[in-house]
Amino acid sequence: MKKSKAFIVLILLLVVGCSSVPPQANQELRKEEKKEEKKEEKKEEKKEEKKEVKQERNEKLAFWDVQRKGTNFMNSKSLPENYEAAKEQNIEFIRLAPDKWAKDSDYLFNDKPDTNPDKDFLIGNADKYEGIVAEDFAALEADLDAAEARGSKVVLTVLSLPGDRWRQFNNYKNDDRIWKDFSYHEQAAVFWRDLASRLKDHPALIGYNLINEPHPETATGFHDFWTQDYNEWYSSVENTPADLNLLYETIVTAIRTVDSKTPIIVNSGLYATPWAFKYLKPIKDENVLYAFHMYEPYELTSQNKKKGLTYEYPGTIKVGEDKTEKAFNKEALKEFLEPVAQWAKEHNIPANRIVAEEFGTNQLVKGADQYMADLISIFDDFGWHWAFYAFREDTWDGMDYELGNQPPTWEYWQAIEKGEQPPRKAVDNPIWEVLKKGLERKE
Repeated sequence: MKKSKAFIVLILLLVVGCSSVPPQANQELRKEEKKEEKKEEKKEEKKEEKKEVKQERNEKLAFWDVQRKGTNFMNSKSLPENYEAAKEQNIEFIRLAPDKWAKDSDYLFNDKPDTNPDKDFLIGNADKYEGIVAEDFAALEADLDAAEARGSKVVLTVLSLPGDRWRQFNNYKNDDRIWKDFSYHEQAAVFWRDLASRLKDHPALIGYNLINEPHPETATGFHDFWTQDYNEWYSSVENTPADLNLLYETIVTAIRTVDSKTPIIVNSGLYATPWAFKYLKPIKDENVLYAFHMYEPYELTSQNKKKGLTYEYPGTIKVGEDKTEKAFNKEALKEFLEPVAQWAKEHNIPANRIVAEEFGTNQLVKGADQYMADLISIFDDFGWHWAFYAFREDTWDGMDYELGNQPPTWEYWQAIEKGEQPPRKAVDNPIWEVLKKGLERKE
């Protein structure tokens, strides 16, 4: 029995002896463990640093990650109080075009001759860009400061570029020089580079919209998407100054030399028609959004008392140069917008990078409320951002939806003549009710 106990003790001692690690080996093991721990800590720190850098770089782009609903400001002057009013109506962003600020009120409101026909806001003169006009920039910066103070976000667009003066400031004739001469592409790029270098850090600004409603088509024989072939037309102008894709590439490249993070928004061609997406090329820049305008059928939406109010919505409307009769309802509107959806699908562009940047109809058109409701429903179904035209525009009342579906009163025009904001009275207003409902933020 004693021998057995001794044998067991011997075995235990052998086991313990074999499993023990010398003190020196233990220290080395602990050192290796600490090294690995430090490596993991450094990896985690680097990950956090990368997250912070990414967050900073994409801060403005992140605004567009969820669907946004906005409006357009195209007034005769800066009207900071409109930012506050827009905020009260749940309008999340403003598309601002300040070009009219360069013109006298008599020209804009009273049909007087333009005393400054060669004066273009910010660019100085569309004939030749020689630097940003300091006085104009100061006015723009003050307006953006006012937007920020009131909690509004702004997309900045321009109606004119070098070689492309806005039609309404060009004796109602298209200025097509930019579509015929590459030197104007370069001037436009320098202008936007100069502007971006000054505005890149402004907290209110969440997008540069390079040019409002470009139309290289009209300079090169294409006028009617209802009857003409887009593929045939584009093959004849590709790689020429009339190639909208080349203009965008030149401007975007210039902007990115001074500003890598502010989103850039580009319009489709032929006045931003959805059909012109057929030839639009995606830009190799993750901070780019693509936009269109929707006023079709134009024969319906552009009606007014002077032209006559022949058509109503839904209804049959004559379209295109051939005056073909076509029935328009919600299904027809969605079909008209299909080129945008198809283009986005083909190029793997997410819905939150598409903007219905302008849409609307004259408020006097019968069925205007249903037209607006149908478009908003379609945009929402696609998940696109949208901005109606317009909010409290002071140079034109045709799409001031707060007025309802009746012509403005004498009080309205009296205020306009004084340079004041017209009184806003509650009226039975189905059009504005549609917009208010559409602007409601759905959680």
